[in-house]
Amino acid sequence: MRVISLNANGIRAAARKGFYDWLAQQGADLVCIQETKAQVDQLSDPQFHPEGYWCHYCDAEKKGYSGTAVYARREPDEVTDRLGLDEFDREGRWCEMRFGNLVLASLYLPSGTSSEERLAAKMRFHDRFLPHLQDLKDSGRDVIICGDWNTAHTEIDLANPKNNKKNSGFLPEERAWLDRVFDEIGMVDAFRVVHPDTPQLYTWWSNRGQAWAKNVGWRIDYQIVSPSLKDTIRDAWVHTEDRFSDHAPLVMDYEFDLMSA
Repeated sequence: MRVISLNANGIRAAARKGFYDWLAQQGADLVCIQETKAQVDQLSDPQFHPEGYWCHYCDAEKKGYSGTAVYARREPDEVTDRLGLDEFDREGRWCEMRFGNLVLASLYLPSGTSSEERLAAKMRFHDRFLPHLQDLKDSGRDVIICGDWNTAHTEIDLANPKNNKKNSGFLPEERAWLDRVFDEIGMVDAFRVVHPDTPQLYTWWSNRGQAWAKNVGWRIDYQIVSPSLKDTIRDAWVHTEDRFSDHAPLVMDYEFDLMSA
């Protein structure tokens, strides 16, 4: 089962840069997109509803902002785009599909880089999302949460850790929250199962200072899974041969049959 996650930084912009042409060649079973920056009525072009996929978009109330989506090779049993956190549900930050015992979600966690107010919002999301994550893990379901979590976890997850310890995305309290996700709740950073100690594997690059060309990046996009799926993880890579966004697609293969989930 191939699962692809991408923060598109505008799904229409990513389409113009060839994302859907590339996606058609990938054999993906599940695709999670974040930061669609579009209302569903702006996505009537067939390319935004790829052939062979069941598609669901979760829009933000504010036009041109946030938004998530999931594409799946089989029709889900359930779809939800609400976490029960009204402040963040209005921003379209969660799109979830269920297939039998499998829960798949596309998550766009708030960024705290633009202002103190947005950092405070990110901290509120952390506090309110953690019990939901615990409930998912305790449900006994197989869980995959793909998305832009907007935090680099350890020093090998960004190019300049020393210079960013006081910046949102690598603050001690943000990293400690991810420690709780992995150590306290017991969720698994699926990419690090395949690449446990490999540095310089990033998923986002600033548009400043030739960061992409110099690979001065951050790994802030994850596939975080329940421990029940850890032994099914087979491969993981970041696609950097094309550039559809300021983020790159995170691609993972699991020994899992979506059709019989």
